[in-house]
Amino acid sequence: MNLTKYTALIFALAAMLTACVTPINATRFYTLANTNAAKNQAENVTAVTPIAIEVLPINVPERLKRPQLVITTNNASQLKILEQERWSSSFNDELQDAFVSGISSQLSAIDISRGGRTANQPTYRIAIVLQQFNATPGEQVQANFGWTITRLDAGARSAERRALSCQTTISKMVSNDMDAVVKGVQEAVADVIQAISANVTSLNSGEEAKCNS
Repeated sequence: MNLTKYTALIFALAAMLTACVTPINATRFYTLANTNAAKNQAENVTAVTPIAIEVLPINVPERLKRPQLVITTNNASQLKILEQERWSSSFNDELQDAFVSGISSQLSAIDISRGGRTANQPTYRIAIVLQQFNATPGEQVQANFGWTITRLDAGARSAERRALSCQTTISKMVSNDMDAVVKGVQEAVADVIQAISANVTSLNSGEEAKCNS
C-alpha cells in the first residue's frame, strides 16, 4: 500500500469514528421557568401587604410525570413521547418551579414552598391541579387547570380561612415547531399565574375573590 492510499484510509477511518460518536439527533432541553411573560401580563398585580405563599407539588396526569415532552397527534387519539425533546426535569416539577417563581415574583411574596414558616405575614397555601393537557403541534396547546387557595396564618379571621377554588381552560394556537409548542405551554402557565396572583391579591385585601374563566 502506497502512502497516498494509506493516508486516504486513515481519513476514512477517522470520518467513520466521528460519525459513530456524533449524535444524529441531539437531545434538546426546555424549561417552564419563564416568568417574564407572566410579569408582562400582570405587572399591576401587587399585594397590599407582604405575604408568604406555599405552592404544593402540582398534581398532573400520570402520563405526564416524565421529562419527555408528550404531544397529541392531529386525531387526538394517540400520544407520542418525544425522547429527543425533554424538559429539564419532570413536567410536574417544571410546573411547580414555574408557579413558585411566577407567583412569588408577581406578589413580591416570601416563598415557603420547600420549608420554613413566617411569624407575622399572611400566608396562603396554593394547591394546583392540571386536570387535562393536550399539546398538538400545528394546532394548539390546551390545558385545564384547577386551584385552591387557603389562608393558613393564625392571625386570619374565620372568614378569611375559607378556601377559594377556581378552574380555567386555556388554549394557545401553535405552529408545528416544537419551540412554538413549548412557548404555548409557557404562555398557558403564565395566564394561570396571573389569575392565581389576582386571586391572592383580592383575598389579602379583603375583597371578594372571583374566578375568571
